[in-house]
Amino acid sequence: MPRIGEQPRSMLRAEPSASPRFRLRRGSQRRILAAMSRFTLSVRFAGYYGAVFLALGIYLPFWPVWLAQRGLAAAEIGLLLALTSWVKVLSVPPIARLADRTGRVKAAIVLLSAASLASFAAFFVTERFWSILAVQLLTALAFHGLIPLAESHTMRAVGAAEIDYGRVRLWGSAAFILGALGAGELLARQDPGLLLWLILVALALTLFASLGLPERRGPLPEPEDRPRASALLWDRRFLLFLAAAALLQASHAVYYGFSALAWRAAGLSDAAVGWLWSEGVLAEIVFFAASGVLLRRFGPTGLLALAGLGGVVRWTVLAGTTALPALVAVQILHALTFGAAHLGAVHFIARHAPQGLAATAQGLYAALSGGLAMGLATLLAGRLYETFEAQAFLAMAVLSAAGLALALVLSRMRAASS
Repeated sequence: MPRIGEQPRSMLRAEPSASPRFRLRRGSQRRILAAMSRFTLSVRFAGYYGAVFLALGIYLPFWPVWLAQRGLAAAEIGLLLALTSWVKVLSVPPIARLADRTGRVKAAIVLLSAASLASFAAFFVTERFWSILAVQLLTALAFHGLIPLAESHTMRAVGAAEIDYGRVRLWGSAAFILGALGAGELLARQDPGLLLWLILVALALTLFASLGLPERRGPLPEPEDRPRASALLWDRRFLLFLAAAALLQASHAVYYGFSALAWRAAGLSDAAVGWLWSEGVLAEIVFFAASGVLLRRFGPTGLLALAGLGGVVRWTVLAGTTALPALVAVQILHALTFGAAHLGAVHFIARHAPQGLAATAQGLYAALSGGLAMGLATLLAGRLYETFEAQAFLAMAVLSAAGLALALVLSRMRAASS
């Protein structure tokens, strides 16, 4: 007989915590909470990508329009844009390296977001070319570091299996379309001076979204144990990757700079040109949505090879015809030429860069592919388009073929080392 106030042993054994059904329910709750946490984290990163690419979608297509409205000549605008590319090459890697050394990547993103907002606001007090040039260089120092640092910060969450990169990044592409199309519609009815206000609103959203990013500081190694950035420059596989990625991104130079001119010269309307560009970005969004499956199937180097193959086909077709049905068909390949190249690049860096050099590696990739290589290819594209018009795309097909070859070599190096 149990004493008064005691429970029989059988009752103790029948406690709910010992019930398999209860344990299953508690496990299900943990999984639900983990899924909710991943969703919340994905929303925070997606919000940041959406804000910064909204600003980029307004800025990239239409900033020359604002500069022209301020009285700058075409040669002066070209000089400003070229210097912006070179500043990116010089500024992004050291900023990324500093973020790696301190471990404060989020703080760096917040600081650059605030600096971007302040530097663009400074355009309100500029009047002459030299003052505009000075402020343009300030904006380049801050604005072009936002995306490489965000890529590094995001890939840490991807590496911890907390989020899917492609499904987060696609919101950036969607926001880019919204920014470009929305700004274009407004400019059809409003003064170009509105552009600066639109950019400032998007950058204010970027600053707000950057504050919501998670803080992901890990323990910093002792100074003598910290990896040196030179380790990347002595790594043959990383250098080969940089060359392949730079060629694949630079192969877009004629497309970015002269496709609209070529298609308008062939008789296509501005609306048709706009929809062709939008189709390419929509294909990129669909690709990012399915990126998890594609990454598991092809791996980073396989995606780089797919980008090269897609570029050979896409640029060859664009060199040979301006028939609208062919253009519509081939624009889908933007999913490969840009989407696969970028996805392969960020995942290669995340898997290959030593711990403590992730942001540095992303900065080098952004500076060399989007800065140095793209700048040189754009200069080449201008000369080629002036002489050969749409057939200048054939040179871009050659760049894609070279990128494809290097990606295949990179893939074989990995297979040989595994």
